[in-house]
Amino acid sequence: MYQAFYGFTERPFQLTPNPRYLYLSPKHREALATLRYGLTASLGVTVLLGEAGTGKTTLLSAALYAERRPEHRHVVLNNPTLAPAEFYEMLADRLAMPQGAGSKSKFLLAFEKDLVARHQAGGLTSIVIDEAQSLTHQLFEEMRLLANLETATAKLVNLVLVGQPELADRLNDPSLRQLKQRVVLRCSLEPLELRSAASYIAARLQVAGGAPRDVFTKDAIVAIFEASRGIPRTIGVICENALLAGFAAQKKPIDGAIVAEVCKDLDLPSNGRPPRAAGGRQPGAAGPGASPGQSGGAAAGSRRWFSFGAGDLKADAADDEGAAPTAQDGKGMFRFF
Repeated sequence: MYQAFYGFTERPFQLTPNPRYLYLSPKHREALATLRYGLTASLGVTVLLGEAGTGKTTLLSAALYAERRPEHRHVVLNNPTLAPAEFYEMLADRLAMPQGAGSKSKFLLAFEKDLVARHQAGGLTSIVIDEAQSLTHQLFEEMRLLANLETATAKLVNLVLVGQPELADRLNDPSLRQLKQRVVLRCSLEPLELRSAASYIAARLQVAGGAPRDVFTKDAIVAIFEASRGIPRTIGVICENALLAGFAAQKKPIDGAIVAEVCKDLDLPSNGRPPRAAGGRQPGAAGPGASPGQSGGAAAGSRRWFSFGAGDLKADAADDEGAAPTAQDGKGMFRFF
């Protein structure tokens, strides 16, 4: 609907884990490296934690994309609320092992033979559980037993558990101490800071074919950050609604007043108060203590933070060639404030 008006080739804030839109803050970069290592090294159990909406599934998709190799096999289960029998039935299907279907014992016999053969050929099998905080206690125990499949020198199965902070609480249960002891790698994702949130928005706009400075004003970005509290998924929801509202009002760029209205409709106050741009000062106007670079007309002031040159754009992807494609980065993309 709004794509042509803002110059997009596609919607920039779709809520799908598209690796093309991956944005790597320093913490996301660290988590991506941890996931990739956990998928390819014979270690045991890797845990990735993060609040809902911080980008865990997108990061996981990028890691799996980067580590796609013929000798490696990755199985992803994103619905962990299964009974043990259903879990093994799904594993047999995902692993294309019809001889292992029907019973747990048949599956384990076939699975272990397959793991040994793959290991001897230089490969590795990884089982990835998304939303792992929802695993039943029985399945956590099954995970531990699968992690025990090993030779004298290597683990035959890598387990990657991705979940919300409640997963840490589950692993701290004394009855799961044996599984926790097998966790070799562990990292956490945090909400974005203001500068990273601004760069995250701009990166997605650029991937979708838009010019960031023509879409949102500085005050709009601050208002989006305050209302979202730096959660990428919430940022995307606010931006999507703001683009629709801006298109309906034929407003370009979108200012803080539009974002304030959108946040009100979404019931998203920022720190207990309306977003900053909903106050008396107009977006782009110079306020008390403003620097000379922030003064001037409303249009010029509102776009000031979007002034950047080609030299400011740097790829924020992982350095090696196997990395998934990523959006342009947030380091130095904007001269913010």
